[in-house]
Amino acid sequence: MHLYDVLRRPLVTEKSTTLQIQGKYAFEIAKEANKPQVKQAVEQAFKVKVSTVNVIIVPGKTRRVGRRLVQTRPWKKAVVTLRPGNKIEFFEGV
Repeated sequence: MHLYDVLRRPLVTEKSTTLQIQGKYAFEIAKEANKPQVKQAVEQAFKVKVSTVNVIIVPGKTRRVGRRLVQTRPWKKAVVTLRPGNKIEFFEGV
């Protein structure tokens, strides 16, 4: 898997913005990606040093579309903790 395919999009939610104070950033990642690949992709893309990576599999939810109940797709999320003194400028001011 190529490193640019690992990170899908940054997650900008209320919870993830409060984690930024602690130096933690959240991303949606590819389903096949693992922790070393996520660490390498973040370090290469944003030129920062990563301390730890936590990976969470978010299950799909049941949604109502008209009379039907449909299941949304499960997806994978990574919370990346940076070393002290590092920050990702992409998230600042969001």
